[in-house]
Amino acid sequence: MNIASIGLGLIGGSFALSLKKYFPEIKRFGMDNNPEHLQKALELNIIDEALHDENLFKMDVVIVSIPVDKASAVVQDILDKVHPKALVMDMGSTKGALCAAIAAHPKRSQFLAAHPIAGTEFSGPEAAFSLLFDKKTMIFCDVEATQPELVDIALSLVAPMEMTIKYMGAKDHDKHLAYVSHLSHISSFMLGKTVLQVEQNDKTIFDLAGSGFASTVRLAKSNPVTWTAIFKENKGEVVQALDEYIQNLKTFKAELETQNYTEIHQQLVNANELKPILNGILKKENHGN
Repeated sequence: MNIASIGLGLIGGSFALSLKKYFPEIKRFGMDNNPEHLQKALELNIIDEALHDENLFKMDVVIVSIPVDKASAVVQDILDKVHPKALVMDMGSTKGALCAAIAAHPKRSQFLAAHPIAGTEFSGPEAAFSLLFDKKTMIFCDVEATQPELVDIALSLVAPMEMTIKYMGAKDHDKHLAYVSHLSHISSFMLGKTVLQVEQNDKTIFDLAGSGFASTVRLAKSNPVTWTAIFKENKGEVVQALDEYIQNLKTFKAELETQNYTEIHQQLVNANELKPILNGILKKENHGN
């Protein structure tokens, strides 16, 4: 089987490494807009060979892991060039705009919208590792639009990774991810920005900030190119999530100004209901790693 990875950063590179681990007979091809990423992927044995556009027709599976605002055009171009039984699967964090853009494509049934709930704050081929997807969650969107036999191929590829498979519509996916992923990244980026504006001395931040600050702003190390594209593609849902988040912050600020500590305490108690959920997430993350 020939499998191509379009985009050789953390997600695309890790998936290629994982495939080689579990399916050593697979030949892995790769393509990246950044020539240095392509060269590094070859050096690190993330891929076996560079992919050239004219060879797309020879690929059995094409994995697309690129900034989501570029995915619609790239996926359509790939669908134009692959053979009639090939699977094209994207791994981006937004699905609504992409699925709408390719809805009328003659080869739409060869496309599967996928989103692995796995990642780190690091990027590039050097960040890739073969265990990234093990025991994580994989979301498949709008599977009724994909040929069942191609969905089965996708399932067979992730089966050795013991991923939990979830199915949902593209629009529902984008709404949920706006709250549980995209909003947390915005919070991290903006907290980091706020601290840097006020605390001009790097040593002060280093000496005084504890693990709570570090864990809260960890996501601010994420790739700005990747996340600008995500916010762009999921603007509507992200704005809605921000409206609700900002209202909660305004309410908290007003209660602090009026010294309403009873209500502040109750809000903290309510937020504590996340404890068992967070503990479960951390347990799953540690188990997967």
